[in-house]
Amino acid sequence: MSSDELIWERRIESPDMIAYAGATWDWHKLHYDADYLRERGLDRPVVDGQVFGAYLAIALREWFPGAAIGALSFRFTNLVFAGETIRCVGTPVREGSTITLALRIEVVEDGRIAVAPASATLTVP
Repeated sequence: MSSDELIWERRIESPDMIAYAGATWDWHKLHYDADYLRERGLDRPVVDGQVFGAYLAIALREWFPGAAIGALSFRFTNLVFAGETIRCVGTPVREGSTITLALRIEVVEDGRIAVAPASATLTVP
């Protein structure tokens, strides 16, 4: 990590995943059903990939309170499982009232990249 990087971390637990599933009506068995997971060789529920957009947005709002998020894009690269901690990393470049960030999400426990490439454009007051 460089000194210019911004960091935001969160441990994702089953209650977080259940709350997200309830909010989005996405009750796929991959996110909660132990038998379904075991049949597929998985020992823990898989975090819904869509939630990473929400976590990136939360990180952006904490790093730049009051800024408007104009664009956010990201690509999934690896699964994340219940009980793991993610680290959102952002490298900002400011030009006037516009901030462009290169982003990624890492899994703290083993360093694998869960989301990359990713980027965001913000407008600050």
